[in-house]
Amino acid sequence: MNRRFQTILVTGGAGFIGSNFIHFLLEKADFQGRIVNLDTLTYAGNLESLAELAVKFKGTRYFFEKADICDRAAVERIFASFAPDAVIHLAAESHVDRSILGPEAFIKTNVMGTFTLLDVARNAWKGRHDVLFHHISTDEVFGSLGDSGYFTESTPYDPRSPYSASKASSDHLALAYYHTYGLPITLSNCSNNYGPFQFPEKLIPLMIMNMIEGKSLPVYGDGKNIRDWIYVEDHNAAVWEIMKRGEAGRSYNIGGENEWENIRLLDRLVEIVAEESGKPLSQLRSQITYVKDRPGHDRRYAIDCSRIKNELGWKQSVDFDDGLRKTVRWYLSNPLWTEHVRSGEYLNWMDRNYAVR
Repeated sequence: MNRRFQTILVTGGAGFIGSNFIHFLLEKADFQGRIVNLDTLTYAGNLESLAELAVKFKGTRYFFEKADICDRAAVERIFASFAPDAVIHLAAESHVDRSILGPEAFIKTNVMGTFTLLDVARNAWKGRHDVLFHHISTDEVFGSLGDSGYFTESTPYDPRSPYSASKASSDHLALAYYHTYGLPITLSNCSNNYGPFQFPEKLIPLMIMNMIEGKSLPVYGDGKNIRDWIYVEDHNAAVWEIMKRGEAGRSYNIGGENEWENIRLLDRLVEIVAEESGKPLSQLRSQITYVKDRPGHDRRYAIDCSRIKNELGWKQSVDFDDGLRKTVRWYLSNPLWTEHVRSGEYLNWMDRNYAVR
């Protein structure tokens, strides 16, 4: 199997993974078609991440549509106008702390928005099999691991936050549309992504920016919660392989096979920022502070990604230390991007509610 697509609809294409995916498709992948970026431009969406591509490919291979995935009329109009033969569904509310403080937006966007997209696709494609709806999800739907073991595609779902519960719901909806209606669906659950264009509420960019600005580096609990990390381009390369050759109705775990305690990761990040910025290492380390743990904070995530490796031949290509250094250099070199994306409402929210994934 080797699917070929003419028009791919990318939901949430102005966000972190979405903008990187569009860069990947237009600059590095074996894709010659066109991309329609559907994004409602919430606080985490930034068209500056795609500015060069918008100039280079505007009106030929790249199109932007500002719309809410919950707006059925708008989604139907976009399907009618562009006739996409693939959807990669990335649009989501994705920050755990925000979901704890305000879960309603997560249910609306992640559950109802996914339903709207699935249902519009089902009606637009009317039983076609030369199309694909790829749904992006998270390893957080599986809950928390102990000191050993890994999440596999058959791990029972056990979400612990409103965010992960909303993503679990959307996963079940997507696969239900495959089994009930025959809609060609593939699904992936990925570990923590990092890299350029990530909104600085997540751990790595938040800590980088706080180091640069001389702010505290807050660590939840004892700092020994463990996450598996993958560079965003490796994730997107995996997704592209699934879209081309993955089996419909099947899910694939995507991981970095790269587990780090939060405090160990922060310590290495401090060293890299000191080397790249010239800030004194002792000063940066003195900014580390411990704060009260987050409610329902999962202890450990770890992905078994042998299925995608064995069936599709994908593997990671970016060493974690190299990826961290590339990420630090990107944020140090793009202060205007971070200034613009953090302006206004978000900075006010951060002042009221400490946020880190």
